[in-house]
Parts: sequence; structure tokens; C-alpha cells
Amino acid sequence: MKKKLLITGLGLMLPMMAHAGADFVVGDDVLAGEVELGATLTTGNTDTSSFKGRLALKHELGNWENEYLFEGLYKEDTDEITAKRYFFGAQGDYQLDHNSYIFSNMNYEVDPFTGYEYSFTAATGYGHKFISNERTKLRAEIGPGFIYQRLDSTLAAIEGDDADKSIVAHGVINFETKLSETSKFGQKIVMDFGDKLDARSETFVTANIVGALAMKFAVIVRYNSNPLDSKTSTDTETNMTLLYAF
Repeated sequence: MKKKLLITGLGLMLPMMAHAGADFVVGDDVLAGEVELGATLTTGNTDTSSFKGRLALKHELGNWENEYLFEGLYKEDTDEITAKRYFFGAQGDYQLDHNSYIFSNMNYEVDPFTGYEYSFTAATGYGHKFISNERTKLRAEIGPGFIYQRLDSTLAAIEGDDADKSIVAHGVINFETKLSETSKFGQKIVMDFGDKLDARSETFVTANIVGALAMKFAVIVRYNSNPLDSKTSTDTETNMTLLYAF
């Protein structure tokens, strides 16, 4: 059983290796990225396993900065799956000047524990870098967007519709700062407000171990102001992972 779980977890991590939009490249590298991995296995009276994989890429070409994010999360407790999430996000930023840019993005997420088979969002708008130096970065984005969420068959019968869809106001606040030469703090908030509010917040601290390898502690909060029947409005996720930048 453990061999099966390990294979399943690695299978989830490899293809996952957006909320796109993290400034993790220092300088003007053509291609750079971060790989994040974490896993927990317990055996004995309690059999549990959890796997977290993340790959973030940034590609710079002329006035364009393109970003891609892949994430995978899988948890199992005594042969019962308790969490399963896959996410892909992509964003293109066209630089108008040193601090201003126009963005366009799309995100696709599968999380059956929310009651949706999948969620798709897309947005475009204006972004501004309020602070951008070697120590601290602060930027914000705002613009119109669209969200489409496909309900699973059970909840579709309860709700009387097979999907939630809405024009939304899309906003992002992204802050990062160096605490020291070997540690960093970050806070990112993504909001889509239409018929309801869908929001995601990630707070993290990283500390270098050696070279480009670091330890990352993160708390992720997801909020839905109008959850489906029997679902809660707030989900939290706490992770301790290894992070490698290249």
C-alpha cells in the first residue's frame, strides 16, 4: 500500500513540478524558476501520507514577462483521500515602463472537495510596481475577469444548475521582503469579486539551508463567501517544504 501511495504521490508531483505572478527572479534572466517539494508518511496505528509539489517558472523576453505555475497536493488518511488539488496558472505581463504593465492571466484548478469538478478563471488589466528593489517588492493588479466553476453531479442536482459563472473584479496584492541575507517573507492576496467573493491568501517565510536550497513555511487560506451546500467558506493549508531556485 505504501509503495502505491509513494508512486501516486510522485506521479502527482512530477507533472505539477498560479496564482501566477511571483517575483522570484533577480535581474534579467531569460528563464528561471523554483521547485518546491514536501512529503509526510506515517505508519503503525495511523497510516497517513501527504505530498505537495510546486513548480514556478518565469520567462523574460523583451518587454514581456511570462510566468507559469504548477501545483499538486494529495493527502490520504487510513486509505481515505482527504485532500486532492491540482492547479495550473499562466500570466503574461507587457511592460509599459519600469513600474507599469498590462497583464493577462488564466488559472485552472481541480479540487473535488469544494464541490466543483473544476474552476477556470481569466482576467486582464493594469499592474503597478510600487516598490521594486533588491530588498523589497510590492505590486498590485486590478482589472475585469471571468470565473467559471463546474459543479459535480451531486451538487448540480441540489443547486439546480451545473455551473457557477460570473463576471468579476480581479485584484492582486503581492509583497516580498528580505528579512536577512538568507531569509525572506512574503504575502500574496488574490481576489475575484462578482456574484460572490473568491479569495486566496498565502503567507510564507523562507530560510536558506545551503546554496539555492531553502526551507519554506507557508500558510494558505482560501475563502468563498457563498460556499456550496454543506461546504465551509474557509479552507486553510499549512506546509513545510524544501525549495530549490534555479
